[in-house]
Amino acid sequence: MSEAEEQRWVTVMLDKLAAQESKRLLGDAELVERAEQLSEQYFQGRARPASVRWVTNQNTRWGSCTPAEGSIRLSHRLQGMPEYVVDYVLVHELAHLLVPGHGPRFWRLLEAYPRTERARGYLEGVVAADRLPHLPAAREE
Repeated sequence: MSEAEEQRWVTVMLDKLAAQESKRLLGDAELVERAEQLSEQYFQGRARPASVRWVTNQNTRWGSCTPAEGSIRLSHRLQGMPEYVVDYVLVHELAHLLVPGHGPRFWRLLEAYPRTERARGYLEGVVAADRLPHLPAAREE
């Protein structure tokens, strides 16, 4: 196994362990409860998900929604991020239960969440940081 491949597998396994640990702190039941609160607060309770859960197989998206099923999935990578960021992703996915696409009507719904721009900026920063070359850890001498 090459060094690069080994490093990739170490990263994958550490991500899985972190996701398992974080799930103990904020489980799927708490996500459902939070989604219900946010729906009530921003959409007068009209967005009613059938399920909300953490997943470990979303590495390029922060969240996803299947409106026909009413299911919302959040990437485990959000765990440990500020609450307003997780709330933004939940509000974004809840809005998809009301408007499936990303057209003007969808974005008008998101205007109700006051920290939309801040949360989007935070997530853009995380993506940008992930694209930076990772330098080896400094060695103590």
